Amino acid sequence: MQNRSYVDLNAIAWTAMDHYGFAPAFPPSVIREVGALTGDAIPDNLYNLRSLPWSSIDNHDSQDLDQIEFCEWGSNDEIHVRIAIADVDSLVPKGSVTDRHACHNGTSVYTGVETFPMLPDRLSADLTSLLPGRDRVAIVIDYTVLPDGSTVPGKIYRAIVRNHAKLVYEEVGDWLEGTGPIPQTVRETPGIERQILLQHEAAVRMRRRRTEKGALALETIEAEPVVEGNRVIELAVQEQNLARCLIEEFMVAANGTLTAFLAAARLPMIHRVVRTPKNWDGIVREAAKRDEVLPKKPDAEALTRFLIRQKAADPGRFPDLSLTVVKLMGAGEYVAFRPGDEPIGHFALAVTDYTHGTAPNRRYVDLIIQRLVKSVIDGERYPPYALPELDELACRMTDREKAAQKTERFVRKAAAAVMLQERVGETFEAFVTGASEKGTYVRLIDPPVEGKVISGEQGLQIGQRVRVRLMATDPCMGFIDFEHTR
Repeated sequence: MQNRSYVDLNAIAWTAMDHYGFAPAFPPSVIREVGALTGDAIPDNLYNLRSLPWSSIDNHDSQDLDQIEFCEWGSNDEIHVRIAIADVDSLVPKGSVTDRHACHNGTSVYTGVETFPMLPDRLSADLTSLLPGRDRVAIVIDYTVLPDGSTVPGKIYRAIVRNHAKLVYEEVGDWLEGTGPIPQTVRETPGIERQILLQHEAAVRMRRRRTEKGALALETIEAEPVVEGNRVIELAVQEQNLARCLIEEFMVAANGTLTAFLAAARLPMIHRVVRTPKNWDGIVREAAKRDEVLPKKPDAEALTRFLIRQKAADPGRFPDLSLTVVKLMGAGEYVAFRPGDEPIGHFALAVTDYTHGTAPNRRYVDLIIQRLVKSVIDGERYPPYALPELDELACRMTDREKAAQKTERFVRKAAAAVMLQERVGETFEAFVTGASEKGTYVRLIDPPVEGKVISGEQGLQIGQRVRVRLMATDPCMGFIDFEHTR
């Protein structure tokens, strides 16, 4: 079915980028600087790890590959893990024109309609990407996973690596979960099948350990528009699976190793934190609505057990409960951290010392962390960043992350409005996701679209299942309006 009227979604995406303070296009000075690059010169004095069966797992269309993984058995049932991170700093030095533009935007923005990369494609999808079959300089992070799932930080060093297999989340996830065949690339690449199974074992251990410590089992719905030309075909929900869990666990441990490395060197850094929820009382009330009792003081382990029970009891409403908990906890943020300070910690991940340093092609904070790490490896007398500069950068990167999330949400809403243009007047099953003075909101079960109830909203409560009629859509404003049909 054709959309009723033409809406330029790309123009909406560009306008949203501008509205939230991003520079959506690379200026000529950046294009010239990047165009003059000849490639990543390979130094002679680095560890040569090209022969190891490294692999990556990412989205099927991702070209900006930041990390690859390798595991091997150790003694006493230990698993040694190596994570290789693309050395972006080698081609994007601090203070360069490209670096200043990356700092301004702070992050890549993924709207579903159009991707706005932090770095030009010649870098992030080519010269600084760990694409298969190419020798690359990387920062290698070592750590050990013990049988109980705890991790022991190891060394961090520079090395030459080569990705031997670019794998896809959905294919690997289906295989690990027993619902799909072994992916062709896994089957045909020597050593990769054994690698992925060992990586999965390490991830299961780490996940079990973090869950026991109170890592939150949240599951929100993020529907990505699938666009052909300017037509919205569907809204695809990214499903959590064992492959995504694998990479998440590996990156949590790698980022913990980075903080331990910089702390041992007595360097200031930037921490990624989620503070102890200020609105814990609100979370307690949400549990009480479901006949559950949570402690009066914030308790991550108790909250995790509650969430696990709720997911098992009511999987349909669990994403909305997750979203409510996320809002009540408060957003993650970046803070500058000086040696000797008491760490704030990451309440949702159940870790104390944490940063973002594993995606330097996509996030500027990770590039900052990479430069700090390299300054230690290279024995530099002074770090590339002093604490006052890190304070300023942490505040800016927190702001840019929030702006990126607002941009992505707005464009997704616009795409959903386009897709629903011809369905005005139809009735849908939905869950109430918000009810306050700001308005009452619902999420349709199919398609997974959120909108505002502008008629008949009195008395609706969060979590309630209702029937709503689509009243109007406005893609340019991001409006989708419903009437409660009772």
